[in-house]
Amino acid sequence: MASSGKMEGPSAPALRRDPYEVLSVSRDSSDQEIKSAYRKLALKYHPDKNASNPEASELFKEVAYSYSILSDPEKRRQYDTAGFEALENEGMDMEIDLSNLGTVNTMFAALFSKLGVPIKTTVSPTVLEEAMNGTVTVRPLPVGTSAMGKVEKQSAHFFGVTISEEQAHSGIVVRATSVAQSKFKLLFFEQEVNGGYGLALQEDSQKTGKVTSAGMYFLHFQVYRMDSTVNALAMAKDPEAAFFKRLEGLQPCEVSTLKPGTHIFAVYGDNFFKPASYTIEAMCAKSYEDTTERLKEIEAKILEKRTDLRQFETEYRKVTLTE
Repeated sequence: MASSGKMEGPSAPALRRDPYEVLSVSRDSSDQEIKSAYRKLALKYHPDKNASNPEASELFKEVAYSYSILSDPEKRRQYDTAGFEALENEGMDMEIDLSNLGTVNTMFAALFSKLGVPIKTTVSPTVLEEAMNGTVTVRPLPVGTSAMGKVEKQSAHFFGVTISEEQAHSGIVVRATSVAQSKFKLLFFEQEVNGGYGLALQEDSQKTGKVTSAGMYFLHFQVYRMDSTVNALAMAKDPEAAFFKRLEGLQPCEVSTLKPGTHIFAVYGDNFFKPASYTIEAMCAKSYEDTTERLKEIEAKILEKRTDLRQFETEYRKVTLTE
């Protein structure tokens, strides 16, 4: 989604409303529920779709600002504890649109990234406009196959995944990986009434082992991923109880479903200076039934262990307080 190009987070509205109220979610909503609510509102108020409605732009900023708080476990905890004041004290992550930056500013952004300063990047407005106009080249990606490519920075390669009714019922996973550890985004577009494609979902690549990867899950059951950032934050806040925090990063992935037909995905080059090498594949869950059931069992055991650790921590703290 396009941004103003300024090196700052989503604009904070002058009269800030409760982020939970803005996204119409409850305070105990899961990450997936928050992400789904954001996606619907972002699509509704996106400036590209509301050129004749000036209020939509402000509503879009408010939605983006609220999501930047509730999608970050640490910021959400700070807000729940002390409201906006806690966030102002901590500061917000920077967000930039690399397509609007010159060489010097891009080098500056890359330097900050290497120093560990979190910089969130947006999808180039040019890519979004071309998709909306339906002028992009879409390559077929049959289910059960993979395709390799190298996409230029701030550009995208589009793929069409056609699924049958049986495959839609079983569930589909689309995954992109990079053995070169390139930085990229995996995008999902929905068909618009004008024949173009509107951005509906995006996932940033993350380092997993010796590769970077991003996946989207269109299944009929919940799946999880381990977010090491959440674990690190939890341990940093309470080093003495680091043992109890090792499973806090197990987070539910956003899961939705697809109807039979052709669906559009894209790999977006998110590198600062060079193209992103990648492999993208579309898989049907039915082909991996045994593996799927095994993963469900493992995830259930990990969730059970996380609950046990939380209970153990409560008991541990009670004992230490009485000593």
